[in-house]
Amino acid sequence: MYYPEELIEEVRMKNDIVGVISGHVRMQKKGGNYFGLCPFHNEKSPSFSVSPAKQMYYCFGCGAGGNVITFIMEYENATFQEAVKILADRAGINLPEMEYTEETRQKESRRAKLLEVNKEAAKYYYCMLRSPRGKTGYQYLADRQLSTETMKRFGLGYADGAGSDLTAYLRSKGYPDELINESGLTAFDERRGMHDKFWNRVMFPIQDSNHRVIGFGGRVMGDAKPKYLNSPETTIFDKSRNLYGLNFARTSRKGNIILCEGYMDVIAMHQAGFTQAVASLGTAFTMGQATLLKRYTEEVLLAYDSDGAGTNAAMRAIGILKESGMRGKVIDMKPYKDPDEFIKNLGAEAFQERIGQAQNSFFFELKVLERDYHMEDPESKTAFHREIAKKLCGFEEEVERENYIESVAQKYHIGFENLRKLVGNYAAQTGLTQPVHRPKGTVTKKNTPEENVKKSQRLLLTWITEEPQIYHKVRQYVTAQDFTEPLYRQVADKLFMDLEQGNYNPASIISGFTEEEEQRKVAEIFNTRLEQVTTKKEREKALRDIVFAVKENSVKSCSKETDFDINALNQVVAARKALEELKKKTHISL
Repeated sequence: MYYPEELIEEVRMKNDIVGVISGHVRMQKKGGNYFGLCPFHNEKSPSFSVSPAKQMYYCFGCGAGGNVITFIMEYENATFQEAVKILADRAGINLPEMEYTEETRQKESRRAKLLEVNKEAAKYYYCMLRSPRGKTGYQYLADRQLSTETMKRFGLGYADGAGSDLTAYLRSKGYPDELINESGLTAFDERRGMHDKFWNRVMFPIQDSNHRVIGFGGRVMGDAKPKYLNSPETTIFDKSRNLYGLNFARTSRKGNIILCEGYMDVIAMHQAGFTQAVASLGTAFTMGQATLLKRYTEEVLLAYDSDGAGTNAAMRAIGILKESGMRGKVIDMKPYKDPDEFIKNLGAEAFQERIGQAQNSFFFELKVLERDYHMEDPESKTAFHREIAKKLCGFEEEVERENYIESVAQKYHIGFENLRKLVGNYAAQTGLTQPVHRPKGTVTKKNTPEENVKKSQRLLLTWITEEPQIYHKVRQYVTAQDFTEPLYRQVADKLFMDLEQGNYNPASIISGFTEEEEQRKVAEIFNTRLEQVTTKKEREKALRDIVFAVKENSVKSCSKETDFDINALNQVVAARKALEELKKKTHISL
């Protein structure tokens, strides 16, 4: 169910966009707008603009944009309904209960109950760590040099000796055995019946991106096996689609995400200031986790263990990152095994240097591949060069392939032309040239006739939203039907209707679209850069030219689609008449 339109509008209007965003972004007022560094991509010069008049934001660098609801959706990774709820709570507005089918209601109720059970368990473990019974666990974490603040931030806890204390605690809270068992917090055997799954372990609550506890990891105290034990998969916990620490890392705005192997690595890195660190949950890195990461970054730095198993895991992860369209680099932790050891011994500054020196994933793969060949033996060395040529065939784009050939030739002392020829021959013989999928840019557009048509339509809508009085000067020439892009036509239709009724509220138009990508596109429509013209005469001519371009394209488009329909023909005749009037004008008076 969606909330009623008037309620959404009330929530939006009671949350001033400048007030909401200033809680997350440091901004300065310039003219009528506020500017700051974009929270959605890494930048050094402020290109993130917030307009109090339009109640919209837009980044001229990455294209992120929308109203206050869109901002919460993007910043908190929330659904439309979740964003409305967050803002409603902020404004003290009571929302009605969502209406579901009986089946959906039961499913959602079950999920909510499981989240409740996990939350109570996390509170129990948290208190246990800080009690006399948790002394062993607390001492272990202190010996690992974790501060009290860090333990609190990650909600670290402790599961006492073997028994059923947690089970008894959850029962006392009114949760039935069936639900407790479904949460994965208990085990069952004939001798003891239902008992706690985790005992004598330091506990790591696993949270989803919205800070809800969905599972647990436990590190045993002593030498018992397994060393780490994770919750089983449940209705709310899918290991392959979650990452430890992502609830914090997604808002770090560091321009990359560091992927490591363990809970302690993540916690140690966050404590040292590397708040972009995450870890997979006791499983190999998956495509589902890569898809999740791609929401927040285009570059992933691998900080896996420096041993053989860590190298193999890094190689697998590199392939997955490539397939998902992200850039991968590898951080060298030697002479230490993992980030935790490295930072303890050499400090955060040295680790930052290693981040700056992170190796391109392609050259990391070559370095690993080189271990299988004897470079002193000409035959083995030639075989290695053939393998390099084979891997270079993976770059379909000629410029990128040429750049890599040049770098590889220089690094391995191979003649550039010789390597280039080897790559060409290998590709021709085997047909191994493969497409490489990369993320698309969000703002840069080619200057094609189609894009020029779209831009003129965006320019007109932007101008009208910035100076709504202009609408009454241009409405005799253009209507919403003159916007040939379907989305633009929807926006123009709503905007023009509001202006006819004396309303001016472009931010409310964005709320009519629940998909984040549509909201972003609508924000772009309202934030197209207008040419800087200083005199009134130049502005009047520029407005006339934009209106003429929109109308001319509309006439051309409409003429192609008439198909001998009498009503359509009448519309074309009327449109041509308006266009003729525009031709006679040198400007539209302001």
